[in-house]
Amino acid sequence: MSVENTHLGAERIAALMKECKSVYFIGIGGINMSSLAHLTHNMGYRVGGSDRCETDLTRRLESCGIAINYCHSRELAQDYDAFVYTVAISPDNPEYVYALEAGKPCISRADYLGYVMTKYKRRIGIAGMHGKSTCTSMCADVLIDSGSDPTVLSGAELPSMNGAYCVGSSPNFVFEACEYMDSFLDFNPTVAVILNIEMDHVDYFKSMEQIKSSFAKYASLVGKDGYAIYNSDDENVLDALKTFEGNRISFAVNDKSATVRAEKIEKNLCGYSFDIIYEKSKLCHVDLRVSGYHNIYNALAAASACVLCGLTGEEIARGLASFCGACRRMEYKGSVGGADVYDDYGHHPTEIAATLRGAKEITEGRLFCVYQPHTYSRTAALFEEFARSFEACDRVIFVDIYAAREKNTFGVSSSALAERLGERASYANDFKAAADALASELRVGDVAVVMGAGDIYKVFDYLPFTEE
Repeated sequence: MSVENTHLGAERIAALMKECKSVYFIGIGGINMSSLAHLTHNMGYRVGGSDRCETDLTRRLESCGIAINYCHSRELAQDYDAFVYTVAISPDNPEYVYALEAGKPCISRADYLGYVMTKYKRRIGIAGMHGKSTCTSMCADVLIDSGSDPTVLSGAELPSMNGAYCVGSSPNFVFEACEYMDSFLDFNPTVAVILNIEMDHVDYFKSMEQIKSSFAKYASLVGKDGYAIYNSDDENVLDALKTFEGNRISFAVNDKSATVRAEKIEKNLCGYSFDIIYEKSKLCHVDLRVSGYHNIYNALAAASACVLCGLTGEEIARGLASFCGACRRMEYKGSVGGADVYDDYGHHPTEIAATLRGAKEITEGRLFCVYQPHTYSRTAALFEEFARSFEACDRVIFVDIYAAREKNTFGVSSSALAERLGERASYANDFKAAADALASELRVGDVAVVMGAGDIYKVFDYLPFTEE
């Protein structure tokens, strides 16, 4: 069971934080929470926090002087003035219970981020069911490459930032706006980017109408002087924004009336090359170095946001050409048996299918996927969509579903998915078995994608990578 978001708002949080000198993060080890902790530390607060286990992210926090408790302890948390929590914690978390009982400011991650971002003039929120981290990373790389010195908070680590965040001195704040539990409604964007809208998070969203209503509210947060940057090739996005009254910048491949369009699209060695047309004029020519047709849309959205930041077409083209992908987004891990092995975070049927189609384009031999479904509710609700999403693959190996916050009350399983796909799929009962099965079949020219949003990356510990 998750804890709900607070909805205090930036003004109320500012008043609560006025006398606070220290902040404690409950669940500090997550990629978003750790980035917020760093940002808070840079704001001059004494910062501490807790999580269940030590990771590279927590070690980086400790190296900056941030104290980490690898347990949730009421006693160890009492020396802090304010508390920020992730909604993934349990309502009986002892630190959360203590903060409430002691009457200390206790703020959800999304609400706190909404407060932090108000210190920046231009706040660009990247939303959508798929592609948020990649588009945020693209936007970040373009701004960083141009010398614009942005502040960025992403859901994926990026080599140019040496992590999932960076603190800059410009008025530009770029952040990933997550829709789960309507978290993005606590944010304060001046530019709302909407990449796509589709059914997901079925443990919270019960219908497409609810989802579209949430995205409509998110877009409206920009106010009359802000901008909505949206995919006009997506019917659900168009429906969600039908009553939006602010400034609009549409982007598309197929919609010829869109403000920003991709034209003269050609396949290159790594991805796609195309012209970006802004209104009726050519803004620039782009050569992407990341695979997948879907990344054209991510690039158009990033380019649109960067135009609002005052960048030239030349700067946008250069930044997009230098983008090599974010961590765990088709990230190259090495070679096994002469095959290239990649790591990817995809966990929704649409993004799985798009990523695997992109992987097929760079495959000389066969395409393999080792996949870990994420949450029972999503797997059950979208079972047939998942079964169809692996069409580009020659071979699929499923491991057990990553439960996250759930219990299996749905009667769904990875072995059932494997059975649904037939002879080209199989089920492995642990990560070693999956790695052994994959390694035994790979040969020169093949490509393998290890995919999922849970702990599927542990498969790499058992793969016999060739030293390069």
